[in-house]
Amino acid sequence: MNERFSDLAKLYQESLLGDVIPFWERHSVDWEEGGYFTCLDRMGSVYDTDKFTWLQARQVWTFSMLYNRCEKRDAWLQVARNGASFLTQHGTDCDGNWYFSLDRRGKPLVQPYNIFSDCFAAMAFSQCGLATGDEQAAEVALASYHNVLRRRDNPKGVYNKAYPGTRPLRTLAIPMILANLSLEMQWLFESDQLEQAVDSTVHEVMDVFLDQELGLMRENIAPDGSPVDSFEGRLLIPGHGIEAMWFIMDIARRRKSWELVGQAIDVVLNTLRFAWDQEYGGIYYFMDVAGRPPLQLEWDQKLWWVHLETLVALSMGYALTGRQECWDWYQKVHDYAWPRFSDPVYGEWFGYLNRCGEVLLDLKGGKWKGCFHVPRALFLCWQQFEGLSRDERGPRAAST
Repeated sequence: MNERFSDLAKLYQESLLGDVIPFWERHSVDWEEGGYFTCLDRMGSVYDTDKFTWLQARQVWTFSMLYNRCEKRDAWLQVARNGASFLTQHGTDCDGNWYFSLDRRGKPLVQPYNIFSDCFAAMAFSQCGLATGDEQAAEVALASYHNVLRRRDNPKGVYNKAYPGTRPLRTLAIPMILANLSLEMQWLFESDQLEQAVDSTVHEVMDVFLDQELGLMRENIAPDGSPVDSFEGRLLIPGHGIEAMWFIMDIARRRKSWELVGQAIDVVLNTLRFAWDQEYGGIYYFMDVAGRPPLQLEWDQKLWWVHLETLVALSMGYALTGRQECWDWYQKVHDYAWPRFSDPVYGEWFGYLNRCGEVLLDLKGGKWKGCFHVPRALFLCWQQFEGLSRDERGPRAAST
């Protein structure tokens, strides 16, 4: 079995360092105006020069993270600095809110309606500050983090289209990302502050958004935590639920809370049983927990990030517990994802397949896909399998 783990570690490492990261280094960096091009076609040619703030921040995070955790390559740090400088100069309005998108030179295009721009700015400047020792970057990270906390109960603020008071909803996306963001920024927090932030997000995810009867993560709930019988209230986004669970596993591992690890794995497995396409394979994009027609017309598409986050969750779950069902599902998702999403000709991964598993759009980046989910998942799976390949004592020991 260790040989299998070693082969997988090598696959993820070589794909990350020999394919995916070089693809983005070659094609995405805008050395003239700053920041990154994310709208790249299959071969890496730029087909649109607009810059989406959350994708800019995600790429800053990716290259800073690799510098901090993989290898201190000056080239990676230069790429990260290029994006951080562009965002510092152009990314926020006068109140410190991060715009959603900018033109190539940094002029704002779309107002700061999306809190995820702030979330990923906090992640980006935290990792960049850690890499560079730049106090200003750390200050930007903390300011962005506190902006997220300030806006969490009304993320869109004045840009919210919903009529106030009729059907207020809380969304899973905020606490799930805070679970990961808090750990990303732990070097900037006092230990008590970190523990309070983590306790709050774990409670909200596992005790409030988790439907105990279904064993699935609801995407939206009423303010009191009760389910809502509407399109939004019945919405299940399998990729979100699974991604949230590896965030929870990461927290539980650090705390050696094996019961919480087990609970998170149960949710991952429940989600896969519910959301796996029994006819064509792969994981659905959107579902209705009651089995009714989903609102989203693209509900049956198969997306890159959903499958990558699942590979992370399953490899992590197996490394932490050795549960056979994690390994069985890992192999099933691996065998589906790698031949269909990974592009052996021009590199990187396709983002969008139709229900049958055929490439729907052959772009490598756009408004929603950038340099983040693919490299992060490749790095994390590499680390999981490398740990498993080195340790003769079994999966749990490899992660302790």
